[in-house]
Amino acid sequence: MLNMQDYSAKAQEVLNTIPVILARYKQTQMTSEHILLLITEHGSNAGFEIIEKLAPDVAAVKRDTERAVRELGMQSAPMAPTGQIFITPDAYRILDEAKKEAARMQDNKIGCEHLILGILRVESSGAAKILARHGLSVEKVYTTIKEQRSSGGTAEKDNLGALQKFTIDLCEMAVKGELMPVIGRDDEIRRVIQILGRKTKNNPVVVGDPGVGKTAIAEGLAQRIVEGNIPEYLKGKRLLSLDMGRMIAGTKFRGEFEERMKAVIDAVKKQQGEILLFVDELHTVVGAGATEGSMDAANLMKPALARGELRCMGATTLEDYRKYVEKDKALERRFQMVMIEEPSVEDAIEIVNGIRPVFEKHHQVKITQKAVEAAVKMSKQYISERFLPDKAIDLIDEAASRVKIENTYFPGDLLNLEKEKQLKEKEVEESATLENYEQAARLKAELEETRNRYQARYDEWKKTQETKPKVVNEFVIAQLVEKWTGIPTTRMLHSEREKALNLEAMIHQKYVNQVDAVNALAQSIRRSKAGLKDPKRPTGSFLFLGPSGVGKTELAKVLAEILCGSSEALVRIDMSEYSEKIAVSRLIGASPGYVGYEEGGQLTEAVRRRPFSVVLMDEIEKAHPEVIHILLQLLEDGQLTDGQGHTVDFKNTVIILTSNIGTEQLSKRQHRVGFAADSEELEKDKLVMDELKKYFKPELINRLDNIIIFRNLKPEDVQKIVDLMLERLNERLVDKHIKVDMTERAKDFLAKKGFDESFGARPLRRVFEKHVEVPLSDMLLEGTIEENNDISVDLDEEAERLLFQIHQPDTRRV
Repeated sequence: MLNMQDYSAKAQEVLNTIPVILARYKQTQMTSEHILLLITEHGSNAGFEIIEKLAPDVAAVKRDTERAVRELGMQSAPMAPTGQIFITPDAYRILDEAKKEAARMQDNKIGCEHLILGILRVESSGAAKILARHGLSVEKVYTTIKEQRSSGGTAEKDNLGALQKFTIDLCEMAVKGELMPVIGRDDEIRRVIQILGRKTKNNPVVVGDPGVGKTAIAEGLAQRIVEGNIPEYLKGKRLLSLDMGRMIAGTKFRGEFEERMKAVIDAVKKQQGEILLFVDELHTVVGAGATEGSMDAANLMKPALARGELRCMGATTLEDYRKYVEKDKALERRFQMVMIEEPSVEDAIEIVNGIRPVFEKHHQVKITQKAVEAAVKMSKQYISERFLPDKAIDLIDEAASRVKIENTYFPGDLLNLEKEKQLKEKEVEESATLENYEQAARLKAELEETRNRYQARYDEWKKTQETKPKVVNEFVIAQLVEKWTGIPTTRMLHSEREKALNLEAMIHQKYVNQVDAVNALAQSIRRSKAGLKDPKRPTGSFLFLGPSGVGKTELAKVLAEILCGSSEALVRIDMSEYSEKIAVSRLIGASPGYVGYEEGGQLTEAVRRRPFSVVLMDEIEKAHPEVIHILLQLLEDGQLTDGQGHTVDFKNTVIILTSNIGTEQLSKRQHRVGFAADSEELEKDKLVMDELKKYFKPELINRLDNIIIFRNLKPEDVQKIVDLMLERLNERLVDKHIKVDMTERAKDFLAKKGFDESFGARPLRRVFEKHVEVPLSDMLLEGTIEENNDISVDLDEEAERLLFQIHQPDTRRV
């Protein structure tokens, strides 16, 4: 093993890349030729400068050394699992001679100049023969070192070079296995390699959406360089990632940043094309480090880029490229854009499968193939503002973490035993303090018994945990997506299927009449849940038509409660507020430069926060035509672009429009006779549809899944609504243990008072509040009604008011 503490920073930098060279040539033993090749490849070190000065052609020295290394052939001995490298006797002697030379020169550290002397001292080595062939000898090297040091030249000093300070060697990380496997992206990597092979403008910039794998392209290139699966002109090159954070950190005074940037550029220049510089988030170089009267990083790089002295690869998002790089035309023309598109679902599954073993090893879990497919497909369908494969990888990572952590939690009975043990320990301590030794002895025996039970249960749980399989399956992924988005992705589990099949019955538990409307709505929802709808469109889009007070808005509320689990999932927008053209900006957000631009739109922001919701647009006929045009895009594509340019996904929403169009004509025909019941309803429907076509263009009507016409309520329907209101009142009184019963006469009274032909059942809520809730609230506040009381409500026909009778717990009727 080499003790790197004995070597200078430059020598460490050279020797640390031994694994890269060995991996490139598929060899396992470090020879004298490898040491010489490393010195010539790195360039900016004292050893290379000695060769450059003494050899007629330094490039020929490098070529001869490369040929000698290749002739060593592929060694069959596998590299040790720990990454240990085998060193040949000649190489050991060279390192030993270099150490002696450093001591002879009274240097604290072994530098690259000492390694050159060490090579020449071991005359039988292959590297010594190469150097001798090109005119180098021990005497000449000594003379050159003396000249360098006397003139204050480049004798190596024990400090970190600019490249080591401000860059990360991706090739070295690839050798150590610290980079994630790069699956696919062969075409994009090949395109980058082609650009790097150009004579001029050989600087690729990888551009794409966040999370599509731009940085992975650079990592894939580093892995190919290490494997040697690369064209000849890139073999032996090093790919270094520039860390702009380190470059800027600590630059307090003017000129410090420029000095650091210049040092990096000069170091790359000295390597004579052996280094490729990778700048992640390329747009950060524009303006980086700039102060008044100074230059930013981009302007410092431009001359070197133009002369071809600096080969640079960048990566940035399309938005940042347009915002920063495109504006600087001088910088833009020096780069060639490589667009990275989001991978398809099939490609993303292949990518996640490729890196699955990395996560399985890290989390110590098993990830099933179905979990991988579910992560990709569900993230594609439900997580709209992020991109594959990043969002699918995040799902897999967090799901694996969740499974791992869940297996470490104590079960409830074990927690109870632990609490019991702690309580017994406290009781024993208190008894001993009070000198009640008899009780303390008894409690001590009980404590020992509790400890034994706890230990036995703990051992049993631990054994179960060790044998229990830790598996990430598609259900874990579905639960995680539900946590992220609020969308019940477990919808196709048995309980959700039952909900879809029994949707009509569930709606009618909370909603009265309108059987045809409920059936039409349920059929459309079922088609969507079965996966037969167009995946690009909303879950459902409906137009509810009918007179006021027949239950259009109420049905939307009930649907939100059943489908989304909460009535809060109803996004209600009163379209009468959007009767002006300018109101469109309130819906989707103001355009840039206008007041309220940062706030977003009322519709888009509501759906962005709760992507699984029911959107109710009340009285759509009162909206301005420009608002209707917005709806066309929403209904067809299932998405809207807000004022800030963000795309909001409506694919998991149910869109409901309501309107009173045609109700005036219906009311005029209410009392006409001569039609049978069915034919009269058909006549009314036709009348409403004809009126609808006068208001709305065919493109809106044809984009709707269904147009549902609501019928007028009948007196018996209103009484059922009273039953529902009474049921909801009792739900609110459950905590007080109070129950309200109502006679049929009382219900009839409320139904008649609360129904109006013009307003439908809309006045019923007001009537119920006035005649039932207000008197009850007064009695509760006065203390007339107490907990555990039953209230029976009857009608006083003479006074036309309701009577409330209180039943005490002892007189409660059975």
